[in-house]
Amino acid sequence: MGGALASGLVTGGAWAVEDVAVVEPDPGRRAALATAVPGLAVVETLAPGLVAEGTDAVLAVKPDMAEVTCHALEAVGVRRVLSIVAGMTSGRLEASLGAGAVVVRAMPNTAALVGAAVSAISGGSNAHAADLEWAERVLGAVGSVVRVPERYQDAVTAVSGSGLAYLFLVVESLVEAGVLAGLPRELATTLATETARGAGLLLAETGERPEELRAGVTSPGGTTAAALRALEARAVRSAFIEAVLSAVERSRSLGR
Repeated sequence: MGGALASGLVTGGAWAVEDVAVVEPDPGRRAALATAVPGLAVVETLAPGLVAEGTDAVLAVKPDMAEVTCHALEAVGVRRVLSIVAGMTSGRLEASLGAGAVVVRAMPNTAALVGAAVSAISGGSNAHAADLEWAERVLGAVGSVVRVPERYQDAVTAVSGSGLAYLFLVVESLVEAGVLAGLPRELATTLATETARGAGLLLAETGERPEELRAGVTSPGGTTAAALRALEARAVRSAFIEAVLSAVERSRSLGR
């Protein structure tokens, strides 16, 4: 996700490449980023002198590395951070960055890789309108941005942060079903993928609610009705609800 943001900021023109630097301990990822974004500074550690006093940072690490990384950012003079760390509250990060530090908590998703992410942002206790506008500018380089109270962030993580995986599983299942029904795998993959693309466009562009669109393609007594009856009989709707609630609880536990 951090790499997708760095690439989007530069290739989208939001920032000049010389104004962006990435710290990435993994050598393979460093090499991939340097190749993908020519001229981008990609270094192994956050060494003194890498950034000027007052530089802003995007925090894109695992939760167990968030606070120690914030201490390192404080040591080099970073006072404003956009965090995309799952489950980690702005209060915990502010404490690690020191008094007066600004934290904007966010949850994008991996559609950032194709400039189609949706990101939810929440300001910490020291964040002001200008800080939220800055965060919107960063995340807007890779998709759309909404502002939410921080108490919604765990649910956002479960619905949109993890949501792509649920939809990929649906497409994967459609492909397997098509193959079992006799379709060549390549054809089944094309049909399922393009169907998912069309569904997304219908949801985004018609303004109709998902239940209205579903009803619109479900003729009484038809093939779609038979398929939906089988899904409901196997409690698929309930399974998705339980999956999201499990992800919410996991996000909360990461922040404890």
